[in-house]
Amino acid sequence: MTTYKPLRVQSYPKLGEKVTQDTIYWKNYKTAVQIKEFGAVTKIDFSPLSPYNYAVTASTRIHIYGQYSQEPIKTFSRFKVPAYCGTYRDDGKLLVSGSEDGVVRLFDIDGKGILRQLSGHTKAVHVADFTSDKYRILSGSDDYTTRLWDIANSTQLLSYSEHTDYVRCGTTSKLNPDLFVTGSYDHTIKVFDARTDSSVMTMDHGQPVESVLLFPSGGLLVSAGGRYVKVWDMLKGGQELVSLRNHHKTVTSLCLSSSGHRLLSGSLDRHVKVYSTTNYKVVHSFDYAASILSLALAPEDKVIVVGMTNGVLSVRHKKQAEDKLGAANIQRRRPAYRFFVKGKDYMPKQDDILVSKPVKIHLKKYDRQLKSFEVSEALNTVLQPHIRVKSPEVTVAVMQDLNRRGTLKSALAGRDEKNLTMLLSFLIRHIVDPRFAPVLVNVADMILDIYILVVGQSAVIDKQFVKLQELIEKEIDYQEELVEVLGMMDTLFATMTAKKEAAAPERKPNRPVDGQEPSVTMETA
Repeated sequence: MTTYKPLRVQSYPKLGEKVTQDTIYWKNYKTAVQIKEFGAVTKIDFSPLSPYNYAVTASTRIHIYGQYSQEPIKTFSRFKVPAYCGTYRDDGKLLVSGSEDGVVRLFDIDGKGILRQLSGHTKAVHVADFTSDKYRILSGSDDYTTRLWDIANSTQLLSYSEHTDYVRCGTTSKLNPDLFVTGSYDHTIKVFDARTDSSVMTMDHGQPVESVLLFPSGGLLVSAGGRYVKVWDMLKGGQELVSLRNHHKTVTSLCLSSSGHRLLSGSLDRHVKVYSTTNYKVVHSFDYAASILSLALAPEDKVIVVGMTNGVLSVRHKKQAEDKLGAANIQRRRPAYRFFVKGKDYMPKQDDILVSKPVKIHLKKYDRQLKSFEVSEALNTVLQPHIRVKSPEVTVAVMQDLNRRGTLKSALAGRDEKNLTMLLSFLIRHIVDPRFAPVLVNVADMILDIYILVVGQSAVIDKQFVKLQELIEKEIDYQEELVEVLGMMDTLFATMTAKKEAAAPERKPNRPVDGQEPSVTMETA
């Protein structure tokens, strides 16, 4: 009696993603920790000093978190209205924020009360930042104005009213304490110098500006608004260098990596894109569960923190070296591969006596069922979610083997609504896949023959049949269009070949001269 041979599953090439140094670097983060806030997280800012705590602005509170804490270590809750833009000073000792009531508030990180309240704006303040000299505060408001405040005297130093719509973003230069940039919903980005009475540079983004970012060198400016991220050359008078359109919805936040070689953008399409600052190509992407409003990266890229519209704060920590060593030690405890293959390559000597031991073949569940001719159970096994989703080629291989045996029709028959729904879902998902189409088209034909009499008895089954029909019709339309395109291409190639042959030069032999070989002259047609 011949032994049963296990089912041979055809292997297909896996495309996968190209593994680069950026892929390895940005995937070296642990699973995200989720922290629920009281409202949408509108701003995240890291302290520039160790231990690199970060301020999270959400609803009427500003929470201070440690890098590894899931509970706030400090809370500023002196707000009766929503707070905006909680930002650290460069020394990490003070925190400034705007609010819906138009008041700019200054807090001491080590204290509890408010140090300063700067009043003057008539509408919500969404922009608040410190200048690099640490003695002045920049603010931007929905009243279309941008103002500069003196911290010591709590007085307004300057006011600019050049924007014609809400001022929703801004930043200050780290090199020049008098230079700052604002972005507005009037589609413009303006560069101001505190030593002048008006803006010194204006750029048109083309969309309402949601975020601006100035490179540490001060030579490049990045703006985000709509689906676009644009890079401007400040040294060439605000010339646009590149316009990036890699998001599907509005880009809401920007930040730089600690080295300055990578630019990150967060969007309402739930993605964070990582760009190279040399060629501005996307080198990596993060996916999140909800639309992204704010984004921040810790010094040395140790932590990525993302704030979302549903009030969830997502925190990813970089894996430490000791974690890798621990994982390596755990792996070493298991038997190595060479332990199992030990002695397989040993060549017997002349005086050795070879004792062969039959190798036991371990069959998988569907193989055992096929061996016992339990065809319906074998099909049910490979339609389980862990196989049909992760390894559809196994499911198709079993169907192909049943068809070869002539038992596929009996395996498909006699199914209840649940099992038939599962089978039709698999067909809908994979019937247009070129790898599986030859087998699954035959399966779909058999299912229609078997269950044509029960159509109309279940709304769920009827809906799936209609969906399958629409999918096949659409695929047929695609195939017809492709055939037409192939016909056009054949015509073009034939025309090009004919023109080349017509333009080819004709060769005529010259009259030979005494003592010389006959030469050939070129004559064009």
